[in-house]
Amino acid sequence: MSTILCIDQGTSGTKAVVVDGEDRILAITEIAIRPDYRAGGIVEQDPTELMASVMDAASRAVAQAAVPIDGVTLTNQGETVLAWDPETGRPLSPMVVWQDSRAQSVCDPIADKADLVAQRTGLVLDPYFTAPKLAWLRRNVTTEGVVTTSDAWILHQLTGQMVTDASTASRSLVTCLDSVSYDDELLGLFGLEGERMPRIAANDEVIGETSAFGSTVPVGGLVVDQQAALLAESCLAAGEAKCTFGTGAFLLANLGEAPTRSTAGLTVSAAWRVDGRTSYCSDGQVYTAASAIRWLQDVGLLAGPSELDLICTDDAHGATCVPAMAGLAAPWWKSDAQAVFQGIGLATTRADLVTAVLQGLAAQVAELGDLVAKDLGKPLTRLRVDGGLTRSVVFMQTVADLMQIHIDVYPSAHATPLGAAALARKALDPSLTLAQAIVAWEPARTFSPTWSQDRAETFRDHWRRVVEMTQI
Repeated sequence: MSTILCIDQGTSGTKAVVVDGEDRILAITEIAIRPDYRAGGIVEQDPTELMASVMDAASRAVAQAAVPIDGVTLTNQGETVLAWDPETGRPLSPMVVWQDSRAQSVCDPIADKADLVAQRTGLVLDPYFTAPKLAWLRRNVTTEGVVTTSDAWILHQLTGQMVTDASTASRSLVTCLDSVSYDDELLGLFGLEGERMPRIAANDEVIGETSAFGSTVPVGGLVVDQQAALLAESCLAAGEAKCTFGTGAFLLANLGEAPTRSTAGLTVSAAWRVDGRTSYCSDGQVYTAASAIRWLQDVGLLAGPSELDLICTDDAHGATCVPAMAGLAAPWWKSDAQAVFQGIGLATTRADLVTAVLQGLAAQVAELGDLVAKDLGKPLTRLRVDGGLTRSVVFMQTVADLMQIHIDVYPSAHATPLGAAALARKALDPSLTLAQAIVAWEPARTFSPTWSQDRAETFRDHWRRVVEMTQI
């Protein structure tokens, strides 16, 4: 199979990975990008810095691999947007990151249309998604150029095409879930009628060519980051689920080919469109995961993620945390929620505070697991996980204890680019099935619950009461 350059453009940095047909990593380069977090719910990135990280990381990876590449693929942040000039590619605004909550001002006046939006798109009317941010840019920053998600701009820089993929487009609030096509009424609802929108490509499609990294090669297999990880972790059957612990935590479950709407407050979007058929997934979000750990570092409670397992235990001695540093998603959907600690006394230690944050993150994931189970009509029995925080044994054990299920850790730190690589193989060789394009794997480690069910339920009941008292 083909050798692929996978560009994984994320919130905290850009990763470029060159993989061969057996998913052997021939080269990897990572360049950090730190979003600008400011008061008032502002989270922005510098487009020039971000694009430079894409070009630099990818060029270095190709040089390091020292083999010809057969194709390029891209994964993206999903709901991060900007305005740009389609003639020159010049950015006309900062990038408004998916965590940014200023577009609440767009959502509030159309709150009476929330049911319509949910029925058409499978999503919740919330500033987390794309269209409110696009509308906010138009109202507050510029009426020039086009407004799109970050992937369309990056792809234009590489290929000259203005394209997004089905999984990314389905996160927009202006895309019909059933057809994965733009909805004119929803575009009008957000004041985006008449906008030039990117073409929506299938996830197994070659969308163009680039010579940015040497010889001219096809670009295809595009996919949003979380769906890429879902694919890499072989969640191909309805009911199979994964959680990625990156800047945020994202629990996705495959729903099969039926675009079923959630009755549990989750979102539903396209997982991928392959061989002319669309598979769907339910999606629950925790807005702060690694970013909560970074906050612990910034305020001096933690030297770094590697210290988690040295100071944390399974007992925070009465301290409880709701780590809503960037708001709460499902099932609360409160973009203005803030983090709180409860049960703090003179005996509370630094270890207790850090443990409480980890337990609060795990509790949010456990809530999402329950919501997924409600939509599926059966409980989850296993959860596949990836991302940087899976290196913490204490945290993974806490997730297993609170969810009361087995946790299988994906053996690579690069699930997102490896999922995109599978789609790129499929794009370059349509004769492959999706299962054939994915390289088989075994868990690096499995965590099983050590807490009793009663202890887990008692903790979660208390944690929910803290949420209710402080956020709702």
